[in-house]
Amino acid sequence: MGESGSGKSVTALSVVRLLAYPAAGHPSGEILFNGEDLLKVSEKALRKVRGADISMVFQEPMTSLNPLHTIERQIGEILSVHRGWSKEKCRARTLELLAQVGIPEPETRLGSFPHQLSGGQRQRVMIAMALANEPDLLIADEPTTALDVTVQAQILALLKELQGRLGMAMLFITHDLGIVRKIADRVCVMTKGRIVEHGETARVFSSPEHDYTKKLLAAEPKGLPPAADADAKALVEVADLKVWFPIKRGFLRRTVGHVKAVDGVSLTLREGQTVGVVGESGSGKTTLGLAILRLISSEGRIAWLGQDISGFGSAEMRPLRKNMQVVFQDPYGSLSPRMTVLDIVAEGLGVQGARLKAAQKRETVARALADVGLDPASMDRYPHEFSGGQRQRIAIARALALEPSFIVLDEPTSALDMSVQAQIVDLLRAVQARRKLAFLFISHDLKVVRALANEVVVMRNGKVVEAGPAARVLKSPETDYTRALLAAAFDVAADPGKAAAQ
Repeated sequence: MGESGSGKSVTALSVVRLLAYPAAGHPSGEILFNGEDLLKVSEKALRKVRGADISMVFQEPMTSLNPLHTIERQIGEILSVHRGWSKEKCRARTLELLAQVGIPEPETRLGSFPHQLSGGQRQRVMIAMALANEPDLLIADEPTTALDVTVQAQILALLKELQGRLGMAMLFITHDLGIVRKIADRVCVMTKGRIVEHGETARVFSSPEHDYTKKLLAAEPKGLPPAADADAKALVEVADLKVWFPIKRGFLRRTVGHVKAVDGVSLTLREGQTVGVVGESGSGKTTLGLAILRLISSEGRIAWLGQDISGFGSAEMRPLRKNMQVVFQDPYGSLSPRMTVLDIVAEGLGVQGARLKAAQKRETVARALADVGLDPASMDRYPHEFSGGQRQRIAIARALALEPSFIVLDEPTSALDMSVQAQIVDLLRAVQARRKLAFLFISHDLKVVRALANEVVVMRNGKVVEAGPAARVLKSPETDYTRALLAAAFDVAADPGKAAAQ
């Protein structure tokens, strides 16, 4: 464990020689697997190890899954390459794996492409691929980051069960200290590319020796959101919003049903208020946010400052975009790999007609980067040169640069370590109080929601199952589903198996 950029992922990638930079090397040391130094074996020998003896769950599933291949083909490929199984046997094993990792109705997902799944569902597919050949070593790089709390509990319980049954070793990278405390036998704490403390998990958590470890263990989002004015101006009003995706089958691709991603949702967002949207992966949270921003088609009423914009096209929406921004769930997929951070953060300013000289542009971007805890001197670098958490901060800086009135925050802290999570929550609260911003905060991390949201909307299967003041919903939930979410969120650190059962 360690903060974003501490070297955790690079260490893991080194084990199977998958460094992000082709020019990077290992000037010293050795990587022994079953007594053999992997730094000295041939690429052909490594290919037999990768995916069979050593599997890896990568941090960003959208960039790790092939966008042109179905889920069945991608999982089946691993089985056919390493085991030589028939198509029918691969399909049976694929269905078994998808069910194990909590994909509902796996038969209906075999023909799906990655973009047709939610972020959490894509992560579960990655875990299924990694477990397909029952490896000796599983390298899990933030494997539960994009998962909601109930599925997170299921996955942790599954990994522990497989470990006990197969004798599988795990190298588990995460910024969630509750997960570390429960799942790890030993802990290595990293910062700036070095291990500063290591030892038995119980000892490190109860009696940390290094100052950095003490700081890491003390960091978590604290405090309450700024009090919202119930009479404040309504910025966004949504009434009976629906987003249905057709299910087409047969040679003529006839519509035989619909996936009701959002089904009759109504809510109001006022100036200076945060509405938290929580629910399991695939419940419609992200689709709701995209529909409100008019980035996907929908039915129902969407009003901005009292004006109905539900029928607006892209040209009519463009003048409003400055005031309506979004931070997407996958920072790597939403940042252009061919643009520097300077151009990424400043792009919106140019689109909205701001005519800035070069010096003014750099000054504006430097201010936005400093606001989210990044070194302004890094603005001439490219996204691939940053860690996952740093890329998320770049995405937040891009949204704040235009000084909007309303921001959809889609899992903005899911890729961040605990200390940076706390910084981002404090930053968002401070910016909100200063600018009277309205946030639609989509998250599966109920601890962060508690620190940031005034109102909470609980979604399941596209519908709102409970809504109300955050203090009331999180303390005294009225529905069994909300109670199950809260039990999983706050019990997973203590007992993943218990949370999964609940």
